[in-house]
Amino acid sequence: MNNIKSILLLALVTVMAASCVTQKKMTYLREVTAQSADSINSHFVPKAEVTIKPADALTIFVSALDQEAVAPYNLPTVAFNDPTSTQVKTTPMIMTYRVDENGDIEMPVLGKLHVAGLVRAEAEEMIKGKLEAQVLNPMVQVNLISAKVSVLGEVARPGTVGISNGRLTILEALAAVGDLTPYGRRDNVLISREVDGKMEFARIDMTKDELLTSPYYFLQQNDVIYVSPNKVRAVNSANVSLWLSTVSTMASAATVIVTIVNVTRK
Repeated sequence: MNNIKSILLLALVTVMAASCVTQKKMTYLREVTAQSADSINSHFVPKAEVTIKPADALTIFVSALDQEAVAPYNLPTVAFNDPTSTQVKTTPMIMTYRVDENGDIEMPVLGKLHVAGLVRAEAEEMIKGKLEAQVLNPMVQVNLISAKVSVLGEVARPGTVGISNGRLTILEALAAVGDLTPYGRRDNVLISREVDGKMEFARIDMTKDELLTSPYYFLQQNDVIYVSPNKVRAVNSANVSLWLSTVSTMASAATVIVTIVNVTRK
């Protein structure tokens, strides 16, 4: 009887152990210490804002003390009827510039401008320089409205994350989607990135301090982050029926054995 109890206890422990995720595997940057900060900082390269690329969408607003003087340099604000309402009304919408495959945009009056490879501040200075010969004290505001990354896999809320402040780290992107689930592999996060018309792929270990000096720590627009499931998720999802069947069979077999032993003793 004691042997039967031992077998059942061992089976239970095995099942529980297979379903556990160790704290060590769930901890980000577990190797980072106060002593390692100097080494990390010696290799850390702060990244400026993301650069403008072909297919990006921009809004550009030119202003000055004399608003009439800069009106020709701005795209018109268009309006359209709201189809969901029975009332006749319009909603204004700011038109955007689409960066073409050559990295150019077409601005009113100024014509074709090459903006690919520039950050927002550089694009603003370039446009401002062209305006100064025609407008007194012009001001230019450029916004990159299409910059985003996609986060998929074992995260709380898969989806897209906008690069609203000009730059975005992989930690910030994961935080925006609710972090990894307990079933996500923190030591094997895949990032795909398009560079010069070709795809690049990198595997990132979120538990090591090398993450902070990786060229993929700062994300670029259209990056895709995929968090793969760990072995526990694979067992729980793909083989859940097999596990349930196995546990049920073991329980039934134990019941039969206990019944036989009790009958024999009588």
